[in-house]
Amino acid sequence: MFARAVRPTVSLARSLSTSSQNNAKVAVLGASGGIGQPLSLLLKNSPLVSHLSLYDIAHTPGVAADLSHIETRAQVTGHMGPDQLDAALQGCDVVVIPAGVPRKPGMTRDDLFNTNATIVATLADACARNCPEAMICVIANPVNSTIPITSEVMKKYGVYNPNRVFGVTTLDIVRANAFVADLKGLDPARVNVPVIGGHAGKTIIPLISQCTPKVEFPADQLAALTGRIQEAGTEVVKAKAGAGSATLSMAYAGARFTFSVLDAMNGKEGVVECGYVRSEETECKYFSTPLLLGKNGIEKNLGLGKLTAFEEKLVADAMDELKSSIKKGEDFVANMK
Repeated sequence: MFARAVRPTVSLARSLSTSSQNNAKVAVLGASGGIGQPLSLLLKNSPLVSHLSLYDIAHTPGVAADLSHIETRAQVTGHMGPDQLDAALQGCDVVVIPAGVPRKPGMTRDDLFNTNATIVATLADACARNCPEAMICVIANPVNSTIPITSEVMKKYGVYNPNRVFGVTTLDIVRANAFVADLKGLDPARVNVPVIGGHAGKTIIPLISQCTPKVEFPADQLAALTGRIQEAGTEVVKAKAGAGSATLSMAYAGARFTFSVLDAMNGKEGVVECGYVRSEETECKYFSTPLLLGKNGIEKNLGLGKLTAFEEKLVADAMDELKSSIKKGEDFVANMK
């Protein structure tokens, strides 16, 4: 239902070429990394951004200097090391967090937990102190746990606003759109597949039945397509053969989500993106669904919509893993010294 009711912003090119002006300060935490550099490049290209604040523990001055030579309006500042983290975040409207270590072959997203949990908790702490009202967009995996971590840290400071903390699952939607378009010979810019649940393996639930335009697949092809969308990240990890995980497509997806948040903050109506957020839609505390975005973050959670029996089973099968990942994140913050 909602897939037809509100057309999402599906084209990144449209966001890059938009003529609307905005004075938004956007921080990228992890700006020197495999996702951070191309993400920062895409953000620098956008007239929606007036100040691009780049932070990482190494190499940020070089990335900032390089990007600052691009002939677009965003002012670029580079901040390196923990001493400069607070300065990077002061006055930010949106914070995007691709920081953390990538997967290598044979690793699950959960294998990243110990390293990335600490990184995300540290960065969320700095956000809570320096820009408590910013939109926080977390890319760092495992997203199913890093969003509960971010939320619990913000709660400790009394500044948690569930409408402003997002797990960026957009790459799952981007992949679903690309794969469906390829199979059906469609223009991918015209395809929109809602993807709900979480952002790892079987918690990734593409709702092919709600795709616009309407598409149909035989049961075996639908199962294979669903499996490919769920394991697409591993497909890239294997193809890169130890040289990292999905960085370029993730940067594209992260930029798309950030532009949608900025468009909505600017008053654009009808902006819909899926995101992993605090939710009352299922028995899980956090769950990704299509969200109507507004000036203050989530304006309305559009829910799961009408599911097929196949999709209902996918949701049921995801619940235990999602709950376990959420608890793992909450416990991590509870046990922090």
